[in-house]
Amino acid sequence: MKNSPFQFRVKVVGVFISLLALIIIAKLFYVQILKNDLYTSKADRQFSSYSGGIFDRGSIYFLKKDNSLVGAGSIETGFKIAINPSEVTDKDSIYNSLSQILKDLDYDSFVNKANKSDDPYEEIANHLSSEDADKINDLNLKGVSVYKENWRYYPNNSLASHVIGFLAYKGDDLLGQYGVERYYDDTLSKPKDEAYVNFFAEVFSDIKEKATKSEERGDLVLTIEPMVQLTLEEELKSTLEKWNADQAGGIIMNPMNGEIYAMAGLPDFDLNNFKDVSNVEVYRNPIVENVFEFGSVIKPLVMLSAIDKGVVTPETTYVDNGKVTIDKKEIFNFDKKGRGLVTMQDVLNQSLNTGMVFVESKLGHENFRNYMKSYGIGEKTGIDLPNETSGLIKNLESPRNIEYANAAFGQGIALTPIEAIRSFSLIANGGNLVVPHVVKQIKYSSGLSKTIEYPYTKTNLVKKESTDTLTTMLTKVFESYESGKYKFEHYSVATKTGTAQIANETSGGYYEDKHIHSFFGYFPAYDPKFIVFIYLKNPKGIKYASQTLIPPFTNITKFLLSYYNVPPDR
Repeated sequence: MKNSPFQFRVKVVGVFISLLALIIIAKLFYVQILKNDLYTSKADRQFSSYSGGIFDRGSIYFLKKDNSLVGAGSIETGFKIAINPSEVTDKDSIYNSLSQILKDLDYDSFVNKANKSDDPYEEIANHLSSEDADKINDLNLKGVSVYKENWRYYPNNSLASHVIGFLAYKGDDLLGQYGVERYYDDTLSKPKDEAYVNFFAEVFSDIKEKATKSEERGDLVLTIEPMVQLTLEEELKSTLEKWNADQAGGIIMNPMNGEIYAMAGLPDFDLNNFKDVSNVEVYRNPIVENVFEFGSVIKPLVMLSAIDKGVVTPETTYVDNGKVTIDKKEIFNFDKKGRGLVTMQDVLNQSLNTGMVFVESKLGHENFRNYMKSYGIGEKTGIDLPNETSGLIKNLESPRNIEYANAAFGQGIALTPIEAIRSFSLIANGGNLVVPHVVKQIKYSSGLSKTIEYPYTKTNLVKKESTDTLTTMLTKVFESYESGKYKFEHYSVATKTGTAQIANETSGGYYEDKHIHSFFGYFPAYDPKFIVFIYLKNPKGIKYASQTLIPPFTNITKFLLSYYNVPPDR
């Protein structure tokens, strides 16, 4: 028997009710489970007309080697105290009552705020515990109110401060000012009106639009490994103090994919007390914002170019007289001594400037310039941190021979540290240009997550055979330091030091007594897991990077090999 029209209508209505119920259940799950924290925070605002400090923001996490997360930036919840000056009639009495609980409450500041009779709201204390808030509430003081508030908290204080950055007000808006707090501000921040969308409008809104909107908000999982970061910072701090240097910096990175395990610049600052910094220049990340003439660490890149072009080999020789004249200007070795007949391996072992002038002459100016530019020197790396600048390589466009000769041993061209380590990484990974980065994953509030992919920007810049040859040369360089004192018996380590004079930006030329020391190395040399680059600006009482930076580099290397249980390669 066929269904009657009435039965058909019942079925249609039943299906419609079932669909509506399913939508409502899904919406309740969205509100009560996925968006619980957000709606709880928004609800708090209904109880206080002056709780603008209540805000929500994505968290920031370090990523440990076992893939567990460690908090780097989070939201703390507590209370703040505010007064309505028009209702505060006995200022001294109220101050005395409050100061018994708020030990740091300044009398003059309190009175000044209490005298603003035309202002109905003045905050006098923040970041209070629930215990202190309850005590003040129990006093029942007229004109005094307790409000809930959230604030950004950095549990590791100064650790990776330049990478993380902080929040500060820009006008009426609380925004990320440095580090990933700024670069990923749109991802971390939450719309102020997110919780006030009409229920049915949100249920029936365009699904694609909602998905896109939700993907802009989330937590950051950094590539920074906290123990590696701590080790780098401790080594840099002890080295900075030992040699009374002006600045120090360093990066530890995976040369195969650009993941940065540690990045530090000294001096740094406490993220929870960033207002205590007297010189705002400290907030700048020197790894991405400052350029330096690093000197001899550039030599391997020039040697690689000449090897790849086929104009020299490790066994190629020249006669070193200790100096060479270019455009009527003399260029000396670091000690002004000649070695006689030497090989290209000796040039790197002993860091001979005259040898690099010879190499550049064999390579030719145009080839030299083209290779260096292909290595990303003179351009931004694309790192996911704000205010990145690029190196200065104008001298590679000069018609003068002397500029190319100087650039061949790293003088007269300037790079950012992040730009330098990216270029060194192509030696380690066989000729590919990586994108250095500090964020690995975004975890969205919807429960979804996205791992960020960073493909090579350039590949096969040189032949793999050329990088292998140079790696062998750099391994011999490391094992030549102090007659093999630092050699690892079961690991191959490829390195190069750099010492360069600091340019005098006031009068031109270079300081005779001020130097930049730098050092890079990667290991295990033929299948590298890590590349390390460290530098020291203006160390006192010492001249060469081999004296200041080999010990901290060796300490960092030992730690990484042990911490990651890297198998021996020989």
